[in-house]
Amino acid sequence: MATVLDTVRAFFAPAPTFVIENETPADVVAREMLLDRAMGADRRKKSSENIRRGRVPAEGLALVARDADGHVIGTVRLWNIEAGVDSNSRPVDALLLGPLAVDNAHEGKGVGSALMRAAIAEAKARGHGAILLVGDAPYYGRFGFVAEKTRHLVMPGPFARERFLALELKSGWLDDAVGMIVGSGRKLSRAGRRQKG
Repeated sequence: MATVLDTVRAFFAPAPTFVIENETPADVVAREMLLDRAMGADRRKKSSENIRRGRVPAEGLALVARDADGHVIGTVRLWNIEAGVDSNSRPVDALLLGPLAVDNAHEGKGVGSALMRAAIAEAKARGHGAILLVGDAPYYGRFGFVAEKTRHLVMPGPFARERFLALELKSGWLDDAVGMIVGSGRKLSRAGRRQKG
């Protein structure tokens, strides 16, 4: 019955007024302005931001939502991390999602959900084992994120344990993971830092 209702809703739903695409260098200013509006001035002080600082997003995992005029109305990026170590003291490769943000004028239109689904699908297609994030459990829970998978992991600096969530893309990926989350992705070049800052 639920499938029938979903089909009926999809039939009568208006056509999407946005598209999800890979972020381009031309999107940097629009993305940063959107993040400032959506997350506030303190966004750069968060533990997640410290992990991302000075690094580039994981290959193919920086996405934007564009409206019909091509303007950036949403953004999500995923970052290579080590989610502690396994029982043999080997680093556990994973991804850190964030930030996810949608322009206020487009909230409630499915933009955030579409970005999440696209990011998860692309991460899975690229063979990643798990995605971690710090966010609202009721929102991210509908995509399969749970706090149980991060119970033996910690973020550098302060974080809310109940908001530290994970989604395994490969079953059991985080079963033995224990320890500190650290950034492991490619670092920005000095030239890239000068241009952005």
